[in-house]
Amino acid sequence: MAAVAVACVAAVGSGPAAVAAPGPGALTTLDTSAGNRAAPVPGLYDWSKAGFRGGLNLPGADAVNPSASCRITAAQLASTYKVKPDDGVDDTAGIQAAIDKIHASCSPSGSYTKLSLITFPAGTLNVTHEIHVDANYLILRGAGTDKTKFVYAPDKNTEYDVLTPDGDQWDQKNMNYGDASGGWLWPGRGLFRVQSRGVDPSYASDYKSAPANRKDIFEGTINVHWKAGAKLREKPGDKGFAARTGDKTVYLATSAKTTNMKVGGFINIRAANSIDFYKSMSAYPTTWPLENLHMRQQWFTITAIDTTNHTVSIDKPLEYDVPVDSTSDGSPAIDGSVYASKASPIVDPVVGVGFEDFTFGQVAPPGITEAQAKDNYGNLAPSLAMQGIVFKWAANSWVRNTHATMTGSHPIVTEEAKNLQIVNNELDGSWNKGKGGNGYFRGSRVWDSLYAGNTTRDLRHFTFQWSASGNVVIGNDIDSDFNIHGGYERNNLFENNTNKVSYAHRSGNCTAHCGGEGGDGPDESTWFPIYWSTGQKAVKWSGSSGPRNVFFNNTMTKQITANAAYTPYYADHTKIYQFGWDGSAFHHLDVSGKPITDWAHNEQRDYTHGHGVDDTKTSTAKSLFLKNIG
Repeated sequence: MAAVAVACVAAVGSGPAAVAAPGPGALTTLDTSAGNRAAPVPGLYDWSKAGFRGGLNLPGADAVNPSASCRITAAQLASTYKVKPDDGVDDTAGIQAAIDKIHASCSPSGSYTKLSLITFPAGTLNVTHEIHVDANYLILRGAGTDKTKFVYAPDKNTEYDVLTPDGDQWDQKNMNYGDASGGWLWPGRGLFRVQSRGVDPSYASDYKSAPANRKDIFEGTINVHWKAGAKLREKPGDKGFAARTGDKTVYLATSAKTTNMKVGGFINIRAANSIDFYKSMSAYPTTWPLENLHMRQQWFTITAIDTTNHTVSIDKPLEYDVPVDSTSDGSPAIDGSVYASKASPIVDPVVGVGFEDFTFGQVAPPGITEAQAKDNYGNLAPSLAMQGIVFKWAANSWVRNTHATMTGSHPIVTEEAKNLQIVNNELDGSWNKGKGGNGYFRGSRVWDSLYAGNTTRDLRHFTFQWSASGNVVIGNDIDSDFNIHGGYERNNLFENNTNKVSYAHRSGNCTAHCGGEGGDGPDESTWFPIYWSTGQKAVKWSGSSGPRNVFFNNTMTKQITANAAYTPYYADHTKIYQFGWDGSAFHHLDVSGKPITDWAHNEQRDYTHGHGVDDTKTSTAKSLFLKNIG
């Protein structure tokens, strides 16, 4: 295939030459209830269980605990916890104390139909350090997005005190204490953090002696694979593999402990990287160092534990092969060491947390204005790159009807989360959108979740990465790209969205601390409505995008040069575009059979007809996910 210029956008999309209107905007009245879920399309992934509790409605008034002791009103916040709006006084400790009260007295007996509720008053509430929302079955509700506002001004114990030598971003490797690395905080500190604060006994001494700006590094560590994960053994008759794609049983090492595993609990099946796996993504050979880690991951629910035959069974078929370790598939060792795959129970997940009806944002860094941050894909305040809402080791939770204004980095971000529902939110701007990967609407290691009816402006990307799978993105209106960022994300559906991407949306539009997540500098390209991650470029941080990320019935346009009209992109509304797929197996995007090494400058090529984008399936329905979209 020869290189194709601008005309290929219209050719790929089979649409008119240019359009001016951005589309209908976010679809904020979608009926996503179980009764309106469409039957799975033969030959495609089954997305019918995406979202809160596998497709159930978000909780209504009847799901709130009737006990007054589990409802903290705005008046009680003021009288008991000294949380008072518009007084300019730090409200962080009082908000945390209210959450801690629910955690101790209500969460143990709570449920999805007996939720606690903290109601925040109208006005401005001041926050100076991360609020830990580790109370299960809790709604945090404001008086309305135009009434309640959380203003975040990180204090010195929250601000990152160690930056990389170039000053571009916080230094995860050197912001450490004792045995702990700052990287354990990933994806970074936030305003609200939905995550366990449990500390593994082996870290208790370091945690006790750590200064205030290091203690959070140790929190939640029982969940990580090296503390809770069980090693694996060969599946009988299948040399080198503990399980295969499609299996629902994983073979544990005979010495593996199942103490932390329980039927009905969550487990992450983590497959070790191998040279052969890198090769399958056209990411090898490479000049970048390969990593011993678990790029392929997914949370499942445990359905059975067989302590006699040493197996664990899960509720859904596996979406990837699971070698016993990094060499058991016949690959040579990476960096000379053998890295084990793991079956890792999620020991202390936080579940049933909802955020509703408020605005949140971060104060302007000294000397910086919102105008300077507009269309600026750099980090204007690297030490203050705080997230808005963080979900880590969390499930069956939601964010609806909130408004983020100028967060430090990502307004909403995940890192190991399942069955979330992010609906009808407005996410506007970030002080940091540059090197190290900042300013995303970011879904990392997120599974079976629903992103619906959201509007985003002036963020770097809408991103799925690091093995994200089974998610549905429907009815959103964004002005950035849908970014399949890298790390074998797969089986995600993007439909009925509008994204209108200006020429200004490009990494080179940057004034300070410029570059990408992998540490590379900006390039001269401009971002298109879709970004697909190639093996050769993404290998330095995660690897290529995976199979079968589906785009259907979206209104996507791109301003290819400054002041140009907006041109349609993948504009045929009846075609089902499956990226990274040849009709039967994963297929890295290629040109004339040669895998592309970078998406930049290759965005307008035609990858259909066997070159990595399968468009052979069509549908006249308006949605693959819903029966009726209204």
